[in-house]
Amino acid sequence: MLCCARCQALGHHKMKILAVGDSYMPSRYFASAFAHLEREHEIRYVELAGATPFVASTPSELRLREYLGSPAPVMERMAGVEVLAVHGAPITDEVLDASPELRLVGCARGGPVNVDRESLRARGLTLVNTPGKNAEAVADLTLAMMVILARQLTASERHVRGGQRVNDNWEGGRFMGADLRDHVLGVIGYGQIGQRVAQRARAFGMAVIVYDPYVTAVDADQAAELEELLGQADFVSLHARASAENENLIDAAALAAMRPGAYLVNTARETLLDEAALDAALASGHLAGAALDVFTPDAPAYLSRHENVVLTPHIGGATHDTLLQGAQMLAEEVARFAAGEPLENVVDAPAVSA
Repeated sequence: MLCCARCQALGHHKMKILAVGDSYMPSRYFASAFAHLEREHEIRYVELAGATPFVASTPSELRLREYLGSPAPVMERMAGVEVLAVHGAPITDEVLDASPELRLVGCARGGPVNVDRESLRARGLTLVNTPGKNAEAVADLTLAMMVILARQLTASERHVRGGQRVNDNWEGGRFMGADLRDHVLGVIGYGQIGQRVAQRARAFGMAVIVYDPYVTAVDADQAAELEELLGQADFVSLHARASAENENLIDAAALAAMRPGAYLVNTARETLLDEAALDAALASGHLAGAALDVFTPDAPAYLSRHENVVLTPHIGGATHDTLLQGAQMLAEEVARFAAGEPLENVVDAPAVSA
């Protein structure tokens, strides 16, 4: 927990706060979470209409990724703003300069890639985010995908939706599946999501093994090296944070090391997986199936040819509960900031003290 020098000096100062919603996270989530702050602070809620595109050209704009809308509508509303709360709005140097009073920027995402952190640090501003806000939702989806794969739910649903008659109680024998219990789940990446997936899997009666070289809080009987995990797991689920070091972590060699008939689930990042190698592993019959919530734009064109593949358009964190939790986490940080209390989820700070 960190507190910047500027927030320590604020006390119970009445602040001007701007909360910017977008097409993914409308401002009503901020309004719900920030309602209790309106008694003491001036809060304005703004909705970025659609995802108005803009051509990034300045060094600051080119440092941004995965944003919604353009900086201009935010800049126009920054006069006197001391606290800026956003989700996907692009926060450039021009946005930061639009209010000399700005002290705190909050981004309701785990990775604030739509904020120019270099410019923010150069201006001595504090940035907070909302790590783990989608952990419950992504963990739920991961287990759902495992059940869908194990029980052939997509194939059986297509059978009924395609007009096939269900003649008797024995029809289900055409789609014989498997329980999750007594099977082994290999979790790659044991952060907030990976831990929740493991917890849910154990409730299904699964044995869990874990590979994460950066986490020490893994029970000895669960820790495994990557090759060992791939050779033992009936289901392999990816939950590692993407980095240059783990790009294509699951490549052709890793897929070949998986047990014949195993399943692969990726609800993390597409860069962790060599999709062409996955296509080959599915075509050969080495893998029984795969479920992906993240993939490159071209992947559906060839992966969708496999009936044992489930593809969803990055819906892992797409729940009302996730969005509200992100807004609530920022509201709590704003309340701490206003009271001069330590902040919990600081990404960048100009000067910090314990």
